[in-house]
Parts: sequence; C-alpha cells; structure tokens
Amino acid sequence: MSLDAKLAEMIDRHEIHQVMLRYARGLDRLDNELARSCYWDDAIEDHGHFVGTPDDFIPWADGTTLAFESTQHAVMNHFCDLQGDDAYCETYYHFAGVTAGDGPNFLSTGRYIDHFQKRDGEWKIANRVTIVEGTYDAPKAANGPSPMSAYTAEEPCQAARDRSDVSYHRPPVPRQPK
Repeated sequence: MSLDAKLAEMIDRHEIHQVMLRYARGLDRLDNELARSCYWDDAIEDHGHFVGTPDDFIPWADGTTLAFESTQHAVMNHFCDLQGDDAYCETYYHFAGVTAGDGPNFLSTGRYIDHFQKRDGEWKIANRVTIVEGTYDAPKAANGPSPMSAYTAEEPCQAARDRSDVSYHRPPVPRQPK
C-alpha cells in the first residue's frame, strides 16, 4: 500500500472515530444538533426499545437521558472495516446515568454496530444496531456523599447539560485559586 493510500485510510478512520465521539458528546450535553449531525437523513437507528429515523431517535434519546441528573457515554474499543466509501464498525460503549435522590445509578454496557458511508467527502452513520449487553443498578453511597467526592455545596460541579458547559468555552476558563 502506498504512503498516500495509508494516509487516506488513517484520515478515514480518524474521521469515523470523530463521529463516534461527537455522538457521545451530543447525547451527554443534550446537544441535539451535534448528535443529529452524526447521521445521514435516511439512516435507521435500531436502539433497543427504539427503531426509527435519526429525527425521531434524538428526541427519544433526550427523553431517556433527561431521566438522569447527568450521563456519560464512553466509547471504547473501536474496530473499523473500511471498504471504499463504506465502513463497518463495532464500537464498545459504557453508559452511566446518575440519578437524583436516593435511587440507584444506572450503568449499561454494549456495542454500536454501525454502517458508515462517506458521501460527498463526509463520513456519517448510514445505519446502526445498538446491542445492549448488560444493564446494572449501582447503589448510591450508604452514608451520603463519599468523602472522596470532588464537589461540595460551597464548590459545586461545573458540569452543565447544554452549551453552557465548560467544554464549549473557547478557551475554557478555570476557577481562580483561593
């Protein structure tokens, strides 16, 4: 394989992985525009209890995500079989949903099985099957917040589930030392 072909393959793989990262960020920050940008208009999302179009999936995912105080979609092992302008990918995920109140936190593990297509030079999801392999309740700490908690009432978490989150700030502005 020539150097140019290797570089083109590396760029394709990188761009596909960036779609996966945008998807996770879009869901966790409730940034519907960002999450929706990962799909072609004619894509089908087969996601456990939901099967439908991206325009129907994003609001459904929002409703599910809003049941939690915060969420994290972590994408992990990523296998990508490139075949020209098609790519067949398997990406492992961990999902964590933090519940408010006394309820247990929720964890889910599984895989995204994706068919990506490159159209007009851009990679997006053409079809997806999400395989949920495990769901778990994680109890809250028995005696209130953990002594190892990073946040207190005086210094709360800076996370937000919208574009006010510090991750959207350019440049990010840290708190000032006391």
